[in-house]
Amino acid sequence: MSDTPGGNAVRTGSPDSAVDRAADFYGAYIDAVSDGTDDLGEELRAHYLTEDLRQRLAAWEEVNHADGVLRAQDVPIAWEVRYHDSGAGHLFTTITLTWGSGPDAGHTRLAVQSDLSTKLISDIEDGA
Repeated sequence: MSDTPGGNAVRTGSPDSAVDRAADFYGAYIDAVSDGTDDLGEELRAHYLTEDLRQRLAAWEEVNHADGVLRAQDVPIAWEVRYHDSGAGHLFTTITLTWGSGPDAGHTRLAVQSDLSTKLISDIEDGA
């Protein structure tokens, strides 16, 4: 999405939508990590992620020496969130992270699970 003046792109959202909440989390989290904002990334994790997921991410990060939310050591330049599926009390989104720009840009896809009852993100895995 371009930030050019006069652009007609509009972003909308709802606190009742688990998809919007996943998008809100990834947008704010990437901003916080990119800006180097002290403690904000952890505060966002505490607000948007289940306690169980936070514990599993900490273990993953210790083994992999990378950010478990982003599954990387760097910060992506862009992100995209798409609804994937829902069932059994969960909603699944695909998060696509973009690394670099131009024809050589890389992409990482993450499979993110949210609990419909709480709208908290309860799992993050490498996607297809």
